[in-house]
Amino acid sequence: MKPTDGWASGPVLGRRMSAVDYMLSDLRDAIDSGVIHVGERLPSEAALATRYSVSRSVVREVLRSCEALGLTVTRGGKGTFVVGTHASDLMFEGYSSAHLMEARPGIEVPAAGLAALRRTKSQLETLQGLVERMAEEADEIIWTRLDASFHVTIAQASGNPVFADVLATIASALGGQSGMLNVQRNRRTASAAEHRTIAAAIARGSAVEAEDAMRYHLDEVREALAVSMTVDP
Repeated sequence: MKPTDGWASGPVLGRRMSAVDYMLSDLRDAIDSGVIHVGERLPSEAALATRYSVSRSVVREVLRSCEALGLTVTRGGKGTFVVGTHASDLMFEGYSSAHLMEARPGIEVPAAGLAALRRTKSQLETLQGLVERMAEEADEIIWTRLDASFHVTIAQASGNPVFADVLATIASALGGQSGMLNVQRNRRTASAAEHRTIAAAIARGSAVEAEDAMRYHLDEVREALAVSMTVDP
C-alpha cells in the first residue's frame, strides 16, 4: 500500500501520548475514515516502524490491538489485512472481552479474599515483588506479562486449586487484555495504584478489603474496555 494523504507519515510532536497510543489511534482513524480500505494489506512491520519512527515491538503491540478489536487479521506469510471499519467485541486468545468480564469477578474477587487469609510469606513476597517490578518496568509487553502474573499469583495464594487452574488457563488472555487497555492515557498508572491497593489488603490479611479492592479494579477494567470500543481511544 502506498502512503496516502491523510494517513500519518510519522509521529506528531508535542502530543501527550505513548508511541503505542498514538500509532493505534492514527491507524484506527485511518481505517474508520476509509483512508485505509477494508481488504487492503497494511505495510510490513518494518515499513510501519519507519513510517511512525517506532520500534518493531511497538508495531507488533499495535497490530495485536487492531486484531483484538476486529479491525485487522494477520495471515502468516501474507501480511496484515484490514477486515473491519469499527471495533467489534475484543478477542483475547479465543476469549471475548465480554466473556472474560463475566467470569473474572466470580473468580478473582473471592480469590483475593481467600488470599488475604491463606497466603504464605513466600506468596506475599512474590506478589509484592511483582508490584515493584511493574512500577519500574518501561517495556509495555513485559509489563503486561507481569500484570497477568499478579492475578495468577493471587489465585494461587487463595489456596483453591480451581481458582488457580482457571487463572493459569486464561493468563495469556489476561495479558492480551492488559496490553490493549494500558495504551489508554493514564490507565497503566491507575492500574498500578489498584494493584498496590489489592496487594496491601492481602498483606494486612483483610479479606473484605482485598475483595473490595479487586472488585474496584475489575470495575475499572470494565470501564476501560468500554473506552477501547470507541472509535478514538
